[in-house]
Amino acid sequence: MEEKKEGNMEQATVNHQMMGYDRTSTMFSPDGRLLQVEYAKKTIRQGSTAIGMVCKEGVLLITDKRVANKLVVGESVEKLFQVDGHIGATISGFVSDGRILIERARIKAQQHRVTYDEPIDILELVRSICDMKQWFTQVGGARPFGVSILFGGVDEDGEPKLFATEPSGIFFQYKAVAVGEGEVEVNGMLSKEYKDGIVLNEGMKLAIRALKKALVKDFDVERLNAAYIDLSEKKYRRIDMNLLRKLSK
Repeated sequence: MEEKKEGNMEQATVNHQMMGYDRTSTMFSPDGRLLQVEYAKKTIRQGSTAIGMVCKEGVLLITDKRVANKLVVGESVEKLFQVDGHIGATISGFVSDGRILIERARIKAQQHRVTYDEPIDILELVRSICDMKQWFTQVGGARPFGVSILFGGVDEDGEPKLFATEPSGIFFQYKAVAVGEGEVEVNGMLSKEYKDGIVLNEGMKLAIRALKKALVKDFDVERLNAAYIDLSEKKYRRIDMNLLRKLSK
């Protein structure tokens, strides 16, 4: 039954392509779909895996850099970002799209700090970025952003928060979530094994196990980058590679 349903969806997509409904992000297909937004989601699923997790000590962000060309210097590939002192982010999908949105998020955070003399709430920042994403689904001649961003941080009230954004401009708050290649397998494992109040080291072990399961032979701990936003000090901190190597054994 499910195979038949998927086959019907694929056939409908082909028919809509022939009719031109996928040529612009502003045109709904007859069955109520924005095909360009759906294509953007496929771009994300082809991107490297990124995981976010709320832990006892703060919010963990971990990502696979996946450098395809051996001649590329691994340190030059950046998919983990500090947005503000208390907010971090990681991306999956079209990296250049992510870079533009991260820069916008940084500017938004700086403007808020200068104007109000206080750090920006994570929800306010996420909503601002998603407003921009949504706007690009309604403008002729533009395309949706082909990137998903995980924002993690600790607000002034001391509550750790994790959000995932989508190309349509929608966002959700999570306890743990994965985006990118193998997201179905990773999210399935997180759903089974994640527990409220998990400590940071156990959270990293769980994330690494999930990546190993999803990437199989392609897994390489040397490609991982990780950071966490400390709950007690509300600060973004990078996690040492030696610790990742130790926890991956």
